[in-house]
Amino acid sequence: MDVGSSDRFTEMGTLGVEEEFFVVGEDGVPTAGTDQLVYDSEPPELLADRLDHELFKFVLETQTPRLDGPGDARAAVYDVRAALVAHAEANGYRIAAAGLHPAARWREHEHAEKPRYRSQLERIQYPQHRNTTAGMHVHVGVDDPDKAVWVANQLRWHMPVMLALSANSPYWNGFDTGLASARAKIFEGLPNTGMPTAFDSYDDFDRFERLMIETGSIDDRGELWYDVRPHTGHGSVEVRAPDAQADPEVVLAFVEYTHALVMDYAARYEDADDPEPPDIFGDSDGLRSLRREVLDENKWRATRHGHDASFVRRDDTDALALGEIVDRECDRLGVSGIRDVYEAESGAQRQRRILEDEGEAALYDALLL
Repeated sequence: MDVGSSDRFTEMGTLGVEEEFFVVGEDGVPTAGTDQLVYDSEPPELLADRLDHELFKFVLETQTPRLDGPGDARAAVYDVRAALVAHAEANGYRIAAAGLHPAARWREHEHAEKPRYRSQLERIQYPQHRNTTAGMHVHVGVDDPDKAVWVANQLRWHMPVMLALSANSPYWNGFDTGLASARAKIFEGLPNTGMPTAFDSYDDFDRFERLMIETGSIDDRGELWYDVRPHTGHGSVEVRAPDAQADPEVVLAFVEYTHALVMDYAARYEDADDPEPPDIFGDSDGLRSLRREVLDENKWRATRHGHDASFVRRDDTDALALGEIVDRECDRLGVSGIRDVYEAESGAQRQRRILEDEGEAALYDALLL
């Protein structure tokens, strides 16, 4: 049975970054190329065992090596991307990134042959057949399983903030969805996605993970695709909310923010027997008073409005604009990357502007690495 273990949670603050990309042709339009890139040619040494299919043959995923901390992230992200681009170009392909590719029509593309994905297609049917999404995931190591579960619980409020900042998928299947992140809604069509509930302890989460496998709800623990989760295989807290990005600096901003959040919450867990979430917004009730339905509302606001979103506060009294949240988070945690992301044009805004001003070819070109 493919489940993790509490014994995996041994190191605090390590990092891993996973990114999903689109394989495209010279015209920037998605094409089935991952068989050749993954199976039929030798990848660069850096990508050995760190390059694999996603569901469609035009989508693949890379992984960085395990990193000691955020100081190693810049070189790792840039090096993995450079190796992937070189590998693709050597085989006649190019690489693009966004939450969804505006030229992708899911009915026209082949699914991967990998047995895991064939099983998912059979079990899930239509929602998985159309799942042309691409995201980015950040793992931060945590040295205690109960701490990891508590930290993941607290991070739930921050997932809509990350989604709003990363929103980079207005187009799906050939039309403008009116959303900033259509990827979020397409992906939520799958089971075991979106905003998770809070878990009381590692044992509580472990019981749930085992129940899902034992009852045939999932084939392996990796099919719990929530926006944030304790990763019982890597011994980490994994953040899965952001859209994929062509700009590596945006990726690094989320790596910095995610690492700072996990380290801050982990320290709070250590400092008290009954730790409270940080008093970020001057409220006292903290995350405990906020229902999952309200967290879902915050995610909807991020999905629909992106950088223009506002979010229900932790004490559920009123809403705060994304810009105010970003300023407070940067000041509180000593980070700066997400402020740069917020102050720049969002991915969704940029895609719409380029398509309107310059046309489809320019839009596809803008998504290339």
